Amino acid sequence: MSQAAHKNRTLIAAIGDEDTVTGLLLAGIGDIDAHQRANFVVVDSKTTQEQIEEAFTSFTKRKDVAIVLINQHIADDIRGILDEYSAAFPTVLEIPSKDHPYDPTKDSVLKRVQLLFGD
Repeated sequence: MSQAAHKNRTLIAAIGDEDTVTGLLLAGIGDIDAHQRANFVVVDSKTTQEQIEEAFTSFTKRKDVAIVLINQHIADDIRGILDEYSAAFPTVLEIPSKDHPYDPTKDSVLKRVQLLFGD
């Protein structure tokens, strides 16, 4: 991918619980593009696994997204798709939430780094 293509990737997308997404929106990551697509999804008890998968796939296909942040406890619901995802851009980072602490043994990025370095 050319360097010019990377310059168009200016957004951070978020898939998370209400507290996490609200905090990120207050920090200024929110965006709605010309096609009325938001760069964030709030996951609650009514959100289906298919909706989470659809949001993840949509964000990873967008050419304006550089980073996808996803709460780790939500990432666990789509672990298969996350483990198969291997593109450099957008980068997918698993983050903790207020009610669910970070568990490095589940983090797909950390697992790849450990494989790379033979740990």
